[in-house]
Amino acid sequence: VQLQASGGGLVQAGGSLRLSCAASGRTIGSSAMGWFRQAPGREREFVAVVSWTGSTTSYADSVKGRFTISRDNAKNTVNLLMNSLKPEDTAVYYCAAPGTRRASRYIGSTKRDEYDYWGQGTLVTVSS
Repeated sequence: VQLQASGGGLVQAGGSLRLSCAASGRTIGSSAMGWFRQAPGREREFVAVVSWTGSTTSYADSVKGRFTISRDNAKNTVNLLMNSLKPEDTAVYYCAAPGTRRASRYIGSTKRDEYDYWGQGTLVTVSS
């Protein structure tokens, strides 16, 4: 499966952005999907995950209440709506999918190593 993330850009603190991840090569309708981010000089960290049905979501504490992950299986896409952005949200954002043999493939995981497919990333810069 190929993943293409888009929607990043420059925004002022307090603003909003909506990231999208389009999948091709395989339907993601039966797979959990996750978003991660990596700031300069830091490790890639978990942001949000949505189960294959969209009924279960989980967020990092740092974004809880501000970010919303959703999916549209008919369009083979996953979205991340980011509100009340802060300068510390500045990072490259990656969407990711687990392989079909993963035990976590339906519910998803907060662990980076549970994901086998990664998009190329989209840069989000939040100015103060």
